[in-house]
Amino acid sequence: MAQLERNAVGLREVVFQSICSMAPGAAIAASIPFGSPLAGGALPLAVIFAFFGIFFTASSIGQLAAHIPSAGSVATYSAVGLRPWVGFLVGWAYAAVEILIVPLVMLQLGYTIAGEWNGEQKSFSVNNWWIFTLLGTLLVGYIVYKGVRSSARTGVILGAIEISVFLVVGIILVIKAGSHNDLAVFSPHYANAKGFTGWSGVIAGSVFCLLAFSGFEAAAPLAEETENPRRNIPKAVMYSTLSIGALYAFTTYAATVAFGPSKFKDFAAYNNGNPWDGLAKGLGTIFWLLVLFAIINSTIGNANAGANVFTRTAFAFGRAGAFPKALAAIDPKHKTPRNAVIVQLIVGLIIALGLGAKYTPQTAFGIVATALVVAVVPVYMIANLACIGYFTKHRKEDRRTLIHIIVPVVGFIFLIPGFFNAAGITGVPGLSFIVALASPLTYGAYAMGIWMVLGLVALAYLSSKKPEAIKEVATIHG
Repeated sequence: MAQLERNAVGLREVVFQSICSMAPGAAIAASIPFGSPLAGGALPLAVIFAFFGIFFTASSIGQLAAHIPSAGSVATYSAVGLRPWVGFLVGWAYAAVEILIVPLVMLQLGYTIAGEWNGEQKSFSVNNWWIFTLLGTLLVGYIVYKGVRSSARTGVILGAIEISVFLVVGIILVIKAGSHNDLAVFSPHYANAKGFTGWSGVIAGSVFCLLAFSGFEAAAPLAEETENPRRNIPKAVMYSTLSIGALYAFTTYAATVAFGPSKFKDFAAYNNGNPWDGLAKGLGTIFWLLVLFAIINSTIGNANAGANVFTRTAFAFGRAGAFPKALAAIDPKHKTPRNAVIVQLIVGLIIALGLGAKYTPQTAFGIVATALVVAVVPVYMIANLACIGYFTKHRKEDRRTLIHIIVPVVGFIFLIPGFFNAAGITGVPGLSFIVALASPLTYGAYAMGIWMVLGLVALAYLSSKKPEAIKEVATIHG
């Protein structure tokens, strides 16, 4: 069977693969501010709290990546560390998560450009969002099909742009704040939201910040195409998590002191729900345009990274026989999983354009995001357990209690509130900030639940008819 292109990318490219998958520009501008009504002016502390939680999971995945260099990534880790059938279900969920990345961010691209264009020129209808969603999806499909070298290098450029823009704007906001700079935002002092004062607000706000790190592991599926993957993939996972954690903490600090920590609980609603655009406009038109460009840039980078992950996961499962063998077909020239790219393109367009037309692109974004997060958090939780299992069953002589037992357990525990929040599961003691999902957002959770039921059916069928396919998920092709 044809292979992916070996040694095609290095450490820099896989670091930015993970960075772009986290979509830092979009996370800074959109998801992190959702924590402000809960954490108030202590949101920078909530970001740090979330960082430590996700850092433990990144450590677990990094430890596994050092020994299991596979395009199957978290699926293969779970298959080896726990059981092959667990790995199959993790891969089944992870494939769904990653195929949703492109329609998710292309919906954001569509309504962002159309909305801003309409704001400047009323004759341009916001209903034209689909044009940009379509063009963006086709562009990403082209980049990914051209090969991992092209897509990874594109990720480096796009990631560097969005980081640079938000760093520059953040620095200017801090300078402009002058005497209003206040390190007390890194304490619960300004956690003043009604009903969530002090540490309760910090912890509640951290749940939204936690989800902004989703995608930190995206370097792992490129293991079979990376130079020295046992060294570079763990480094990429950790370097990207550390650097983006620092970026989130700094930019959130800048926004807090610029807006005012005592009133920061109102930040998410500022400027019609686009708070960073509002801050940038206060600095001048050029900065507003830069932030807008960085957000658009972030959606392309995120879609590119997500498409890379889905196509490699589909390739690995197709190679194992757990998915149709056609998904393992490699383009002879570009060395990319060509059929997986086509599936990603078609499914992404159907989801984005179909849901966007049925509801609105913003509502469609919420439905897709709900489905994605409901699945990805359990994948991360199982990865922590896989780390414990792997170093207990296969590498007992290398096992260190702190890094291979305690760290994964803490990482698992930190993710529990994130799952309950994403699924809208209310009534959990200590998590009173969680609200039940409203229709049609519930459709995303239901759809992912149906997908996992189908996964169980597929598992039963394969276990009966093709048991070798389930076992193959645990095979390391490196």
